[in-house]
Amino acid sequence: MKKVALRNIHRYLSLFISIQFLLWTISGVFFSFNKIEEVRGEQYLLESNEMDFSINSPININSSEEIKFFYRLDDLVYEVNLGGSSYVYHQDGNPIAKLSFSEAKEIIQTKTNLTPISVGEISKNERGSEYRGRPLPLFKVESLNKDEKVINVYLDPYSGQIRAIRSTQWRMWDFLWGLHIMDWTDRDNFNNNFIKFFSVLAFISALSGILLFFKTRRT
Repeated sequence: MKKVALRNIHRYLSLFISIQFLLWTISGVFFSFNKIEEVRGEQYLLESNEMDFSINSPININSSEEIKFFYRLDDLVYEVNLGGSSYVYHQDGNPIAKLSFSEAKEIIQTKTNLTPISVGEISKNERGSEYRGRPLPLFKVESLNKDEKVINVYLDPYSGQIRAIRSTQWRMWDFLWGLHIMDWTDRDNFNNNFIKFFSVLAFISALSGILLFFKTRRT
């Protein structure tokens, strides 16, 4: 391949993908300087005093089911996971009722260092939402941290378990992650055609640059 043609390939390819290179670099720097535990909001969780329980279940549990005992406020309950769906029961085997909004706030006060201010219920999935990937319904508990910044806590309305904590830091991470993997809507698909295409172009650009270096050096 002639040096002029190789130089043109490298030049125009580099120009075409330079913006995405910059976005990859910016997002990579952000990821490196932010601990994933803080992005997930683990710093807002209080240390749990819950214990492991060894209690006979009133219902039959087979090998395909997972069972977990824990406290929901003052009630000892257990959750059965069957085929990707979860069911929560009282210790006596009766299905448990949905939490009230006031009980949801009480759980946030018990399990986090946040101050709950409002509660709403989510029953419909939205593409790219900050609670995506969590089974519905969910309670969205808007809360304040010590700096008076709003933190969204997503709570299972039956088990009372915290499913996700979302802050401005997480939203920035999520936005940059979408730019990084070139999935701007769902921000989950790392194997989309855009990133495959640009990855191939980046490889060709890097390869042409290496070849150009040695051809220029030899000359």
